[in-house]
Amino acid sequence: MAAQSTLRNMVLCLTCVCLVCSAILGVVYAVTLDPIAEASAKALKESIGQVLPEGGEISDAMQAEGFDYYMSTKEGETVAYAVKSTSVGFGGPLTLMVGVLADGTVFNTSVLSHSETPGLGAKCTSDEAFMSQWRGFRGQLKVKKDGGDVDAITASTITSRAYTLAVSNAVEFVKNMEGAKNE
Repeated sequence: MAAQSTLRNMVLCLTCVCLVCSAILGVVYAVTLDPIAEASAKALKESIGQVLPEGGEISDAMQAEGFDYYMSTKEGETVAYAVKSTSVGFGGPLTLMVGVLADGTVFNTSVLSHSETPGLGAKCTSDEAFMSQWRGFRGQLKVKKDGGDVDAITASTITSRAYTLAVSNAVEFVKNMEGAKNE
């Protein structure tokens, strides 16, 4: 015999379904929390290694002016900084790890996370011409369309501008850090 369709029965049924689904989501969250944190920490460590010159001693994470950063020192001298910098691209936040030498030269960059359009803005992680231009970059930190020296990704000017802004913010942060250190 089927249950009678009443408001009370519908509310009880919906409540039970919601409780079961909530319990499943809670268990999945608890099970995946540590592996996700470990993967994020591993990706962060790898990106720091990509953007800093080899051979230096890397500090623990530090914070200043809203930036997370790491210093690479050699024989007591600061050689470079790895700065986590975020700007807003076409699809949302674009987070980079930017390696900046003490003199303000960009050593290298690495994308930590993005929400850019696959096949267009997402090329910021795979377009070798775009990515390689940042190694040793010392120029006007604007895309060429805006009067700078950065070659934009074809059909992804917004993403290219966001990437350039994140790099520019990191370079300015390092210049401020070095300037404060030299005063």
